[in-house]
Amino acid sequence: MKPEQSNNVVTKIYEFIVQHIFLRNIILAFLIVVAGTFLIIFILKLYTRHSEELSVPDLRGLTLEEAHAAAMNKQLRIVVFDSVFLTDFERGTVVEHHPKAGFKVKRDRKIFLTMNAMNPERVPMPDLISLTFRQATARLETYNLKLGEVSYEPDIGINLVLRQRFNGKDIIPGDSISKGSFIDLVLGKGLSDEMTAIPLLTGLKLEEARLLATHRFLRIGGILDDNTITTEEERTEAWVYQQRPDTGSRARLPLGSSIDVWITLDSTKIPLPDTMTINADEENDILDM
Repeated sequence: MKPEQSNNVVTKIYEFIVQHIFLRNIILAFLIVVAGTFLIIFILKLYTRHSEELSVPDLRGLTLEEAHAAAMNKQLRIVVFDSVFLTDFERGTVVEHHPKAGFKVKRDRKIFLTMNAMNPERVPMPDLISLTFRQATARLETYNLKLGEVSYEPDIGINLVLRQRFNGKDIIPGDSISKGSFIDLVLGKGLSDEMTAIPLLTGLKLEEARLLATHRFLRIGGILDDNTITTEEERTEAWVYQQRPDTGSRARLPLGSSIDVWITLDSTKIPLPDTMTINADEENDILDM
């Protein structure tokens, strides 16, 4: 094609586009869409830092200040999300974090920390007395407590909890205790074929009577008070004035049996010593207390 003919073709195309406004607008719109698409992609890459990936550092075992410095060094941010109390970690240090160490993230990403608490959370001690062993262990788990040592004593209630203990001492239901503490349980193992003499409990205060019965591998069963006792504090000061079964030189019970007692604040109800039948063993028990 000759140059003159080529120029004529271009001129005709230009005149065609100029004269046809609709076609011109379509081409213009197409160019705007293409340019806008490239602009949006470019802006998104800048905003999301598409090509920038950082590796999450291992923050476990660091204090909050140390974790903050390590995250800042990687151009990351930290947020304390949760706290627990674990004996395997130093108090006030990072136990776990998400995303985990080595995970690829973008700059300025938040790292959520789980911290080891400075002090363990406390919970009320549940009442496990008279529960089966399985029920007691399930309740301990509910309160985030752990099962400690299990021991057995003669008692009619086989595998029932007789006492709950912490650090070698009985713990009362409702007492505040740290989560994760170990609770020792004393369970009944059934009545023994071995017999023991019934101790003399009349004239003793309730706690003294309880200790003497325990010394004989017996326990206090029912506790009945009279009209002289009106408060729980007064029960601790009351005396035993009657017991069942009664004591005697030949009175015997299987290990683990219970003794019912009646208590009062009226000292005139307590039988005089010369009206009691006391064998030599019982006298020694009383003198030992």
